[in-house]
Amino acid sequence: MKFIDPRIDFAFKKIFGSDDAKDILISFLESLLGLEGDRRIAELTILDPFLAPKIKELKYSVLDVKCCDHRGISYIVEMQIQKTAAFLKRIQYNAAKAYVHQIERGEDYPKLNQVIAVTITDFALFEGFDHCVSRHESRETVTGETFLQEILHYFIELPKFTKPLEELIAVLDQWIYFIKFAGTLEAIPDKIRVEPIRHAFEKAMVANMSAEEYGLYEKAGIAIADAQGAIQLARQEGRQEGRQEGRQEGRQ
Repeated sequence: MKFIDPRIDFAFKKIFGSDDAKDILISFLESLLGLEGDRRIAELTILDPFLAPKIKELKYSVLDVKCCDHRGISYIVEMQIQKTAAFLKRIQYNAAKAYVHQIERGEDYPKLNQVIAVTITDFALFEGFDHCVSRHESRETVTGETFLQEILHYFIELPKFTKPLEELIAVLDQWIYFIKFAGTLEAIPDKIRVEPIRHAFEKAMVANMSAEEYGLYEKAGIAIADAQGAIQLARQEGRQEGRQEGRQEGRQ
């Protein structure tokens, strides 16, 4: 049994952005946001559902799933393979754009609903703490109270997730394990019993993909590998040029 890697843009979109598998995205969001009882997501509308021919031309390394729930809350769920220039600024810009584009006129302010941006990175993003899941919000500096909660940011840094399979108890931990390791597994772990996660594994099975889908998946993986290789080459050339300049300055 073989699974596609959820960290690759095409696979991420297929697993978390399919209209016929909303239970997957709902379970992931509820576990991340700690939604229980009447706060659970009753219905979810995926605003840009997965369509293989439609997304074949998308750029590598970044792909988002936009959706809103029955309360009108908008979610932007994004997987990012490699760090890019002004990455955090782009994340905040996208969230702010999603917020302001809900209305056309200023007098419609009451119609604005909360936007929650969920960003999963395959690299360590924040220095200063080791936990892999972080929540970012605006707080008043003296009281610590939160009055401005219209835009919230959640980050999952995959390199910081180190829990072994046998210690996976929380649903969120199982989701993070799936995203990070599914592409390396050969079977659905017996430890994972949450039905939406098992559904995600089934969605990720290579055997369940069409020839066209698998071809697009492979192209997406190659594009990511090429981009990472180009970055490594640029760094090596930069170090080499630096050494040459240093030697030249030394001779002078």
